[in-house]
Amino acid sequence: MVLHVIVGVQGIMKSNLTLKLDSELIRQVRVLAAENGTSISALLSARLEQLVKERKNYERSRRRALARLREGFDARWTPPRSREELHER
Repeated sequence: MVLHVIVGVQGIMKSNLTLKLDSELIRQVRVLAAENGTSISALLSARLEQLVKERKNYERSRRRALARLREGFDARWTPPRSREELHER
């Protein structure tokens, strides 16, 4: 069975998207959408937006973490000058 969905982001032109899905899956998705008081199109659009947002957040965090690794961390630690200083209490 083929499901035709109109997908779009608020304020942005919407485009048509055709999905080929199993009939049973489509039935279950219709039930899920009805339980959430929404349409299949809105359900899919929201989930796809969420996936894209998660990916952008991951990439941003990854770049930030890699930059911090390149910079290094200054613990302001200096090694003891002698064995006695190391074991000093």
